[in-house]
Amino acid sequence: MDTKTTPKPSPAPVKVAEHMEAHDGNPWRQAMEQLDRAGRAMKLEPFALERLRHCKRILTVSVPVKMDDGRVEVFEGYRIQHNMDRGPAKGGIRYHPQVSLDEVKALSFWMTMKCAVVNLPYGGAKGGIICDPKKMSKGELERLTRRYTAEISIIIGPDKDIPAPDVNTNEQVMAWVMDTYSMTLGYSCPGVVTGKPLEIGGSLGRREATGRGVFYVTRELAARRGFDLRKAPIIVQGFGNVGSNAANIFAEHGCKVVGVSDVGGGLYDPKGLDLHDILHYRDTHDSIADYDKAEHMPIDKFLELPCDILVPAAMENAITKANAPRIQAKYIIEGANGPTSNDADHILHDKGVVVVPDILANAGGVTVSYFEWVQDMQSYFWSEKEINARLQDIIVGAFTEVYDVHLKEKVDMRTAAFMVGLRRLGKAATIRGMYP
Repeated sequence: MDTKTTPKPSPAPVKVAEHMEAHDGNPWRQAMEQLDRAGRAMKLEPFALERLRHCKRILTVSVPVKMDDGRVEVFEGYRIQHNMDRGPAKGGIRYHPQVSLDEVKALSFWMTMKCAVVNLPYGGAKGGIICDPKKMSKGELERLTRRYTAEISIIIGPDKDIPAPDVNTNEQVMAWVMDTYSMTLGYSCPGVVTGKPLEIGGSLGRREATGRGVFYVTRELAARRGFDLRKAPIIVQGFGNVGSNAANIFAEHGCKVVGVSDVGGGLYDPKGLDLHDILHYRDTHDSIADYDKAEHMPIDKFLELPCDILVPAAMENAITKANAPRIQAKYIIEGANGPTSNDADHILHDKGVVVVPDILANAGGVTVSYFEWVQDMQSYFWSEKEINARLQDIIVGAFTEVYDVHLKEKVDMRTAAFMVGLRRLGKAATIRGMYP
């Protein structure tokens, strides 16, 4: 996340309609189509299915911020709790110009499904602010975060709804959230948020957790499908926290990463990239756009490069009906949330491409967030070795359960993952019943 100190003009508001038209479809409709498809396949109880078609709670807030030049800019923010039948809500906060209500609703739904697939005692939530953090100073970002936290403090809390980092938010932003919430209580409350710095209750292994989970599911897929992961060329789209950590962990295990990209463009070398050098360059230049030791590829062609494994780890709807026919990967591991549109899903399925869905593939982050929350609540912290071992057990167990349903029910991996999660959610809804 860019934290430049030179104030710049705030961006013009992004029109939601323009954002939606840029993709195959509305993300909330996409999520509901996925729900209905899986619900029909497993004959889910109508009562439970109808509950999951609606968010439990939607909060829209205005966030006035005094900018560095003295102006007051008012941003729009959201915090949405989709479902809390299995425990408190859990989900990240993103800062992006294209945040929209339907996007946050969809993300909160996918969080509900994700937590159920890996059997965490959480429901799903999500938050976001329509803004461009790359054009804001560190001071402006802090004031934005603190005011937003104050506005949503009526529904968050360690037993109610626990935020975490997402697109364009990081450990520092989570520290501001924790501090602001704690000030309203009059005492420190580290359990209100995860993804914090270690010094105030963060967990070892949290930063790498989502990328590590991507590696674990890819390794398990290779074992099940019978191919050597170290000989399978890998391309990673997105070089933020998830993508860069996933690429680095693949490389550490002897895998050949041939392509990586960020918003500035893609890098490609069929012989394999030097991830250590690229990470060092990114950390000293904020982007890999001008890295000169690999071939540069335009963003619109990057996903279509030859590879065996493709990891979309940027934003949703990266793979659409427009580019899906030209995807050359045999396996897609979804590091981002909702990176494949429903139309693209059908095209990839017809091509024989195996897609490991986001609600399984990127669940490592929320799993270690759960570990962090448990450690905060107990004031007892674990070693990184123990955290990684527990993470591996949960992710491998969830992958095995989903893959077995995929084989037994003869459905694609996404439908299988939904079926696993929906069984748990359906039972919880039925057992709890309806009040009053």
